Amino acid sequence: QGRILEKTGLCSQITFGRYVRQGRKLGLDPKLFIQDLQFNKVPVRVYQPKATSDGRRRGIIFFHGGGWVFGSLDTYEKVCRYLSRESESVVVSVQYRLAPEHKYPAAYEDCLDVTVHFMKNTEHYGVDPASVIVCGDSAGGNLAAAVSQTLAGQSNLPRLRAQILIYPGLQALDFNLPSYHQNRGVPLLFRERAAFFALQYLNGHALHMQEVLEGSHIPPDMRVKYRKWVSPDNIPEKFKVRGVKPLRPTDFIAEVYETVKRFCEPNLCPLLAEDAVVHQLPESFILTCEYDVLRDDGLLYKKRLEDNGVRVTWYHLEDGFHGIISLYDYCGFSFPSGKRGLDSIVNFLKTL
Repeated sequence: QGRILEKTGLCSQITFGRYVRQGRKLGLDPKLFIQDLQFNKVPVRVYQPKATSDGRRRGIIFFHGGGWVFGSLDTYEKVCRYLSRESESVVVSVQYRLAPEHKYPAAYEDCLDVTVHFMKNTEHYGVDPASVIVCGDSAGGNLAAAVSQTLAGQSNLPRLRAQILIYPGLQALDFNLPSYHQNRGVPLLFRERAAFFALQYLNGHALHMQEVLEGSHIPPDMRVKYRKWVSPDNIPEKFKVRGVKPLRPTDFIAEVYETVKRFCEPNLCPLLAEDAVVHQLPESFILTCEYDVLRDDGLLYKKRLEDNGVRVTWYHLEDGFHGIISLYDYCGFSFPSGKRGLDSIVNFLKTL
């Protein structure tokens, strides 16, 4: 549908996608105070439980998914209300700038600015400065991981209490990991779309998508350097039973690399951060779905965190697919698996 509209010149695929996903305005919530504010000029929506609390609450900074291209405060309204109500936490949902109009690092900078602002002003919201958590799904999980890495070494702010990464996309070096082949045609995120979104975020266009999918955008010496972190060898065997396609080596194309070399920056691809950073990261929760091209990104990061002595709680939805959390109670339909995933996050929060 979006493509037909684009061909007729009525609107771009992205505009159409945003329209479809915009979410409905919800009424008041009997259990929550909800207000729209700006933190450092970035629009946010703050959810605060109305019930009185014995002490200061947890604060959750939530970065929505949508390939850095889609998504809004309204799209994730139900998810944020649920998290705030069920975990009795203050939730700050962030309306970061979207690609392709705003390229990397705009979204990352907005998320970082909001997090720092909130950490410096927790007392206004009845939040314990030692209990701030970053959380995000898909592209939002990428942003949460990047913000968490940036703050890991900063001594002038309280340490983040945890990071919650919901089927995050964490690298753009290898679109041929097992999960990319096994789930290449599984909704809601096809293999091609994953590369399309990463390129929109990086460059504001998706030229060279084919070369990036084939892997000819990364120099051989860098491939070797990152193999210790981004490799099917680091994925448990049980995830390969649905078949793995060995990668045909493709020729490196220097001019493509020139346009995408920032894919090697950890703020864009957090899986590539050095061990010195990873080992300072806070306690982590990672949710993965079996039927998801990004499953292996989550599995590879889980291994990196564990190898560096970071405590990881991992929840795998055997029957889950990419985007299932954002479909919680969406237009009246919901997947039991998505509700289980959300509840696993709430249960983790309650342990903090």
